Amino acid sequence: MTELTVESLHLNYGTNPVLKGVSMQLKKGEVVTLLGPSGSGKTTLLRAVAGLEAPCKGRIIIGDRVVYDGNTNQEISVEERNLGLVFQSYALWPHMTIFDNIAYPLKLRKTPTAEIKQRVQAVLDQLGLGHLGQRYPHQLSGGQQQRVAIGRGLVYNPPVLLLDEPLSNLDAKLREEARVFLRSLIVDLGLSALMVTHDQNEAMAISDRILLLNNGVIEQQGTPQEMYSTPTTLFSAEFMGSNNRLYGHVAELAGDYACIQGNSWKLWGKPGGALKVGQNVTAVIRVEQVKLNDAAEQNSLELPLLTGMYLGSHWEYLFRESNEDSPVLRAFGTTKPASGSHCRLSMPADQVWIFPG
Repeated sequence: MTELTVESLHLNYGTNPVLKGVSMQLKKGEVVTLLGPSGSGKTTLLRAVAGLEAPCKGRIIIGDRVVYDGNTNQEISVEERNLGLVFQSYALWPHMTIFDNIAYPLKLRKTPTAEIKQRVQAVLDQLGLGHLGQRYPHQLSGGQQQRVAIGRGLVYNPPVLLLDEPLSNLDAKLREEARVFLRSLIVDLGLSALMVTHDQNEAMAISDRILLLNNGVIEQQGTPQEMYSTPTTLFSAEFMGSNNRLYGHVAELAGDYACIQGNSWKLWGKPGGALKVGQNVTAVIRVEQVKLNDAAEQNSLELPLLTGMYLGSHWEYLFRESNEDSPVLRAFGTTKPASGSHCRLSMPADQVWIFPG
């Protein structure tokens, strides 16, 4: 069953187009994340679904109910869309107890008092806050406040939960823990959730599917594994992961592979689209795919070590020849090579993606 459908949605801020024909679906029990750089349109899309922004064309359907139709000028208000909203700032009322913060949406819907008490306590227990209902927001940690905001969005059983960067106010360690909690909660309760984030690790950890937005359109969508392992455009390849970039031209085409050539080097890779010999291209390879001193791999370069940085779980190395046209490559390792030493850097051809441009 499809809980949310967006069809060819357009939205402008004045004369500036922000969404340029975005279409997507959210199925029951699915978590979809809107990912992209600042200004890509991800928060605007979420706010348009919520009814907080006014599109100019397209349709938004929640369940089997049309809540916005640009052709007929039909638009249902925010409160009538019955969506759960979790804001980046949490937006908790400081003068209300945790119980009353979570109960507020039920009181607006004139739910009977006995039912309010039962449903709020059930949500508090699910969130691990069962003993904190009579405290106030300032008496809770950041992580606990985030759970309260989620509880307020869940308590009236909305068909879709909208999350606008819900973990961005937490410190790095707490964010890692919150990812696990949020994903487990969504799965256990069978929720359908649409989330905005700029953090790709967060998106991959929580999502069933990722929609990568770029300049108001969906650049690519797929499972976290598809988005990371099989990018279809240069933007997708460069946005996901930690990458090396090599610039050159197509020297040769053979079967499913292409050879990119620089001034003093050549590498084989997989074309991302139609290429022709002589065309200027950019090759992208994930840093973790570069192997040091691997004699078994023919697809390789030899470069001197420029510097090494210890990052706790691993070393990160930077390699570059002295001339400016030489490629710069990064790799991971477990030990620190001698400064200035030459290393053979091998790259599997099917992990080198070559794109026009």
